[in-house]
Amino acid sequence: MKTIRLTAAQAMVRWLSVQQNEEGERFIEGIWAIFGHGNVAGIGEALYEHRKEFPTWRGHNEQTMAHTAIAFAKAKKRRQAMAVTTSIGPGATNLVTAAATAHVNRLPLLLIPGDVFANRAPDPVLQQIEHFGDGTVSANDTFRAVSRYFDRITRPEQIMTALPRALRVMTDPADCGPVTLAFCQDVQAEAHDYPESFFEPKVWRIRRPEPDAVELAEAVALLKAAKSPVIVAGGGVVYSGAEAALADFAAMHDIPVVETQAGKSALDHDHALNFGPVGVTGASSANIVCESADLVIGLGTRFQDFTTGSWALFKNPLRRMLSINVQAYDAAKHGAASLVSDAKIALEALDRELGSHRFDAPDARLRADWFEATAAVKAAPDAAGNALPTDAQVIGAVQRSSGRDTVVMGAAGTMPGELHKIWDAPQGGYHMEYGNSCMGYEIAGAIGIKMARPDADVVCMVGDGSYMMANSELATAVMMGIPFTVVLTDNRGFGCINRLQQGTGGAPFNNLLDDAMHVNPSAIDFVAHAGSMGAKAVKASDIKSLEAELEAAKGSDRPVVIVIDTDPAPSTKAGGHWWDVAVPEVSTRAEVKTARKSYETNIAKQRLAT
Repeated sequence: MKTIRLTAAQAMVRWLSVQQNEEGERFIEGIWAIFGHGNVAGIGEALYEHRKEFPTWRGHNEQTMAHTAIAFAKAKKRRQAMAVTTSIGPGATNLVTAAATAHVNRLPLLLIPGDVFANRAPDPVLQQIEHFGDGTVSANDTFRAVSRYFDRITRPEQIMTALPRALRVMTDPADCGPVTLAFCQDVQAEAHDYPESFFEPKVWRIRRPEPDAVELAEAVALLKAAKSPVIVAGGGVVYSGAEAALADFAAMHDIPVVETQAGKSALDHDHALNFGPVGVTGASSANIVCESADLVIGLGTRFQDFTTGSWALFKNPLRRMLSINVQAYDAAKHGAASLVSDAKIALEALDRELGSHRFDAPDARLRADWFEATAAVKAAPDAAGNALPTDAQVIGAVQRSSGRDTVVMGAAGTMPGELHKIWDAPQGGYHMEYGNSCMGYEIAGAIGIKMARPDADVVCMVGDGSYMMANSELATAVMMGIPFTVVLTDNRGFGCINRLQQGTGGAPFNNLLDDAMHVNPSAIDFVAHAGSMGAKAVKASDIKSLEAELEAAKGSDRPVVIVIDTDPAPSTKAGGHWWDVAVPEVSTRAEVKTARKSYETNIAKQRLAT
């Protein structure tokens, strides 16, 4: 057997560089790296050696580097991914939030944090967390709860089993999620005689599980017995590439489709059977259809509480549930009849079994009424008025300047709710990280989307609160020449949570900057801040000015940040649904007592597992 002598880090990088997807692309497109003593000598040297065939990118924060990788994988529909390497200590633990975000969203992400010395010679090494009762624990054990696969590399030959296991998880449609390979820093530099065959190119195929015959028969029986079914389309539709199959299936059988945050833009917004977003941030058209449905068909959704209205939305007393999901854990939720299968394969199988069977067409007026309502809230304000614009009016301006190549994206605060409700998305034109709703995802996420889809017009919608959480990758985008447009709505604090606080009876407190403890009033100059990192930054004085700046931003060779002041109080009242946010049973405030009574009324309407 022919061998080649390499360090463990060199072997890892060489192996990753030849792993391919079915389209012949590198499955791990490249690696984001911030070097420290835990990875610069071992992994850093290996990456330098392979820099031409396996690119390395440098970010400014470990968490946001990983957010970029997550967005890239999401935009690539899980067909490609990225890796992230850090030193030990805070560099590693900065990745934990990103690992949780990838885990919640079922997205592939390879994390390679440095670890302590396996030989324990310099014990404790700089930044080492010492567990007084367990000598095997390091800071990287924090990843166990938020990784789909975790391994610690303590010998150089272990990568020959750890790496294939890692990619097996990342390319498995059911198990897909983040992988953590904690790489002891002394082991990175140790040499081993690896078989040459280990470095032969390998193609990783993403399987399409077919439905079990018994489950399929039960699903068909449920459908044929139903009078008014509805399909709840989740992210699994997109990852399966089942968009066309869903459109054809819905049209063939006259079944309305409603979309979760992850599923929005699986169907074109103007598809006749797309009844809009569902749930807490949903359309009245979608929620009315769901309230009356006698069969709720979950297609690639994990039934998050925002989708189900905390299980108070699907309230037809005759309601049954069918969950089509590649992951058995999700397919069996809340007493649903499960159909464990790839979404596209399942739709094709159900279509064959249903034949020409059609249901009563849903009321098309519901769609028309909803589009009329959203058009009104997005309309430009009276030019003679002097009130600050609402977030919905800002979205309207972005909508009017968008095209079919526009991808609008966001993650936290006001924007996910408003965009889910009122953004008219063409197929593939919506990217929302709402599984973890991670503040600070936006700027980094926009980079990942643009790297995955360089021809797309990427528009990043972010509030001032989330921008302040993590904005340093704006400098990375400038340095790398990655252009996109940032619309930064400044409502001077956490406006979304301020509304929720007041909606549950609380006094405005610690959310808006003026309501937080302060000596000097906050006056952040976001234009100057973004400009200092090299972005083109401007202030829009009103909606008309915003529209002009959006047009001017097109064709830029770098990120453009457009700042606009907005009113923190209004939100779109049309549509929506109750959300279970527990209100205190005891309070001295009359507003809380009133909110508690309303809360008790609503929790009585929840329909849990049947």
